Amino acid sequence: MENHKEFGRVVLVQISVLSGNQLRGSRTDSCLSFVRVEFNGCVLGDSQKLDVPVDKDVVYNFTCSFECSEVAHTLDDVAHKPVILTVFEILPKEKKQKEEKTTVLGQAVVDLLPLLRGQCSFSSTVLLHAVPGSPADVAVHEDGVKSTLNVTVHVPEPLLSDAQRSDSNVLMVTVETAYSVPDIWNPASTPPSHYIAALQMPVSATKEQVLLFSNGVLKMGGEKEPVPRPKKWPLGSLLAPGAEVIQGLYIDAEPTDTDHGDLTDIEDKDFRADAECNQKRVSWDTAHRCFIDAGGVACLSRRIAECRLWPVEIMKAIQTAPTKGGKTRQGEDEVQISFHGVVYMDLVPLLYPGVQRIHGVYRIYPFYESDLLNKTQRTYSVLKELSRTPAALSRNRANSSVNSLKAFQSKTMENQRGNNDVSKKPDSQGKCAQTDSVSGLEPQVNTEGQMYADSRSYIIIEIAVEKPLAPKRPPEELAKRVMELVPPRPPLPRRPAGAERAVQEYQSQIASVAAQVLDQYQQLFGAAFLPGGKPLDPVLLEQRKNQLLGELNYSGKYFAFKEQMKYSVVRIVREKMLRTEAFSDPEQLQAFLSQLYVFLVDEMHAALNKTLSVDSQDAHQEPVLSCAQLKHFAREAELNTDYQLAAQYYQECLIQERSKPSHWCDYGAFHMLTADHLKAEECFQQALSIQQTHIPSLLMCGVLSEMNGRYEDAETFFERATCVEPNNVVAWALFGIFCQTQEKCIEAEMAFREANKQLNAVLLNESASRAEITSETQSGQKKDQKDESSGNTDEADAVHEEDQPQNDQESKQEVQQQIPPTSVQTTIYMETVWFLLLGIACYRVIALSFQTGRKLEAEQSYKYALKMNLQEESLLEEIHELQSRVGFGNPSF
Repeated sequence: MENHKEFGRVVLVQISVLSGNQLRGSRTDSCLSFVRVEFNGCVLGDSQKLDVPVDKDVVYNFTCSFECSEVAHTLDDVAHKPVILTVFEILPKEKKQKEEKTTVLGQAVVDLLPLLRGQCSFSSTVLLHAVPGSPADVAVHEDGVKSTLNVTVHVPEPLLSDAQRSDSNVLMVTVETAYSVPDIWNPASTPPSHYIAALQMPVSATKEQVLLFSNGVLKMGGEKEPVPRPKKWPLGSLLAPGAEVIQGLYIDAEPTDTDHGDLTDIEDKDFRADAECNQKRVSWDTAHRCFIDAGGVACLSRRIAECRLWPVEIMKAIQTAPTKGGKTRQGEDEVQISFHGVVYMDLVPLLYPGVQRIHGVYRIYPFYESDLLNKTQRTYSVLKELSRTPAALSRNRANSSVNSLKAFQSKTMENQRGNNDVSKKPDSQGKCAQTDSVSGLEPQVNTEGQMYADSRSYIIIEIAVEKPLAPKRPPEELAKRVMELVPPRPPLPRRPAGAERAVQEYQSQIASVAAQVLDQYQQLFGAAFLPGGKPLDPVLLEQRKNQLLGELNYSGKYFAFKEQMKYSVVRIVREKMLRTEAFSDPEQLQAFLSQLYVFLVDEMHAALNKTLSVDSQDAHQEPVLSCAQLKHFAREAELNTDYQLAAQYYQECLIQERSKPSHWCDYGAFHMLTADHLKAEECFQQALSIQQTHIPSLLMCGVLSEMNGRYEDAETFFERATCVEPNNVVAWALFGIFCQTQEKCIEAEMAFREANKQLNAVLLNESASRAEITSETQSGQKKDQKDESSGNTDEADAVHEEDQPQNDQESKQEVQQQIPPTSVQTTIYMETVWFLLLGIACYRVIALSFQTGRKLEAEQSYKYALKMNLQEESLLEEIHELQSRVGFGNPSF
């Protein structure tokens, strides 16, 4: 109730025109001008008339306002109608002239959308678009001078409260171009025709708004529409070309794989390319925004869920000429509807989580009220209702910036109120009565509308919302939730640096020198330590020591060892002792050397104890087998059903590298094969604790969570996998299968669509790479043949050059014939089965396929389960029981 009262309040919107820059009039020295401000077909006011030199700014400081309420100048008007600023020049009076003459210099528009986004004031410098032939237009072409206006918009309080702004939405429908229109259409036909498109959108729980696009322009073929090109306001023609453009909004080139609707297959690509270049088309390039409150958002979502098809009607309208005196009989002034067609847009993608925009290519079908009722559950035509008020259709294209706009807006508002009354009539007679009335009014054949189907006409439409109708959990929230389910391991210990690294380097040098000295000793005296041998005589030990030192000095190794140790000692002095400057006091130097000596001796003893320790030597032995070899042996053991040996290999692999998530994932897959689901889940969670974005572990945690009935956790894991790697086919397919089992049809449809899109992209890339390799091979063979035949005569060479283009064309055809067709050799379900060939997980795909009624996928999964030698008799019995219950899944019966 409070919400309704808040929407009913009145807010004053103030528009201030501060100044005009670079204004050019008919006089060369000065310009006498004023500004007129209009909004929603009403003149808000005229500024004072100012005569200012052309080299100075015109300071208008003119402020006007309008009241934004539910009665007039509504929030929806603020969303889709701009403020129109028209600059007039007052011409000098001629002789015997009583009244002043004015001419329009240019027009500018101000978008009020920031007010719906919570701003209370904003300033803008808008371009003043010159009227053709005006002095301002001449100045633009000759001097490149562009006139501008400085404008400020202010409201005393926000139009919407925070709660209203969070619950409401702004929807924008962009009608771009209709291609391959009937050939009978001719731009030079008389009387001139209007090309109109219309649809209805709920703006509240009880009110619908008619979105009218009546400024379609018929164009001949010959070239493609330029991109990017600006979107236009739904105002009809203004006096100044360019003023109808919405600043900052453009129609860009769209990749065909992102299009929704019809004609999106590979087979339609050539037809669309020809139609968009050579065929006739009707161009609107118009965007219509509408403000939808919380009730309207709920109504829109509910109606899309109930009936996914939304009608957009198209027609060619001819206005009948009035009789003399302006009097017409009843019914004669109605707009004649011809070529009445309809587009059935699938708006369900707007309910996909996180989707804010759909760009679709839609076929135009002949309009029949029976089809409209069956497909969209609507009982009347929007265009037929509007055709009874021709001003709403024909006067929209008038050239006056004030009068025609006012007439159009007032008629449109009355029209919309009438339509809303019709839509809100109680259904007292029931659906059967409606069906009978519709069938009774059904025309015989829509001959003109059938031309759309014969020409394969289609139209490109975009629908966008500022906020998704179905919110999607952000990646940060999913990452946090996964972190709560599987806490990450503490970070790995920091790599040694600075003083610690200097000490480690010194110890490593000690170990290296000790190993070399020990080798020299063994060369001179044999083995240094014999197990069970008697200790040497001290005299003999002293003799050997002196002999070893003499040999090291004589060979120069002693000095080499000193050089080897010098750099590590210098680093200890600098990094550990923090001494970088020379000593000036001998006593301090002696004390420092004593301290350094003690430290070096202690570290030397520590290094020697590590080096000469038997346990330490055994711990640092290099592994005999690498992890790749261990995994290979483990898989061989699995094929031989020696699971104990396979587990031993996996454990050895983990001992070598415990911090690699792939090893834990493989170990978890092994436990899936042995049906130890609890241990498998522990392994996958261990992999996730090491790397929170490990895709296979995320997916398998999702599978196991679903098997254990933890559906919220499973959805989190699957959704997180699609966020981490959006181009992963298996992640989207598994997410879709899960949503389908949970009866979330819209989310499942979105996931399967995305999976097919990513799979098609992969297959297309593979096909392109194969084509490139094949063409390179063909060119290499041609080159070799040419080199072999290089000894031919000049005449033969000339003949060869003449035949070269034909040979090139033939080689291209050969390459195209050798390239496999781009038809899908695999499916998203096949890719998922290959991923889930981790033993018992394949059984889960079989069960899911049974539940969702997918016969082909169930049979394929069953085949692969048998191929992988599934040994669990109880599971096989359960699978066979499911197969007999549903009647499919086993090709053998």
